[in-house]
Amino acid sequence: MEAIIESSRVFYFDWELNLLHWFQSIHNDFLDFIVPQITFLGNAGWFWIVITILLIVLPLNRKLGFQAAISIILTVLVCNVILKPMVMRCRPCWLEQDVQMLVKVPHDFSFPSGHSNISFAVATAIFTRNKKFGIPAIILAGCIAISRLYVFVHWPTDVIVGTLIGVSGGIVSYFIINALYTKFGRKVDI
Repeated sequence: MEAIIESSRVFYFDWELNLLHWFQSIHNDFLDFIVPQITFLGNAGWFWIVITILLIVLPLNRKLGFQAAISIILTVLVCNVILKPMVMRCRPCWLEQDVQMLVKVPHDFSFPSGHSNISFAVATAIFTRNKKFGIPAIILAGCIAISRLYVFVHWPTDVIVGTLIGVSGGIVSYFIINALYTKFGRKVDI
């Protein structure tokens, strides 16, 4: 663990640590059970990837499915391929190792939050095409993002920036799919 901390950059705002400590102060048996289940939905984006695959497979939602796929690709590139290795931000759980962890300690860098990123990318993509399903998707994405603070693996600014990147990716993918659909129309099945 020491090598990981030494290879990362330690920077945060006082309010961030205070907020994380507040989340630690509200721990109880119910939240300690349910919050790790919520955060699990964002692990490696598996839940959102399954939703995206289902949307692509179902003919009525194929356009939305391809939009969600594009949003994932765009935002994962920005978040995980570019920003995480460039910023190399230390996770709070690496600094305060005495905090009882409810999830496995991540070994990749903290900034920005990948869970928030992919959750909001797909949720925003859904919201742009279907408000009925988009609102619950946005609520679930918000719960996943907040869960990362409760389980002490992200700084609040990690979650905020991950959310902003995800929302941006969901919106940009909307315009990309519309442009492709306009250009190719029925020639491709999107």
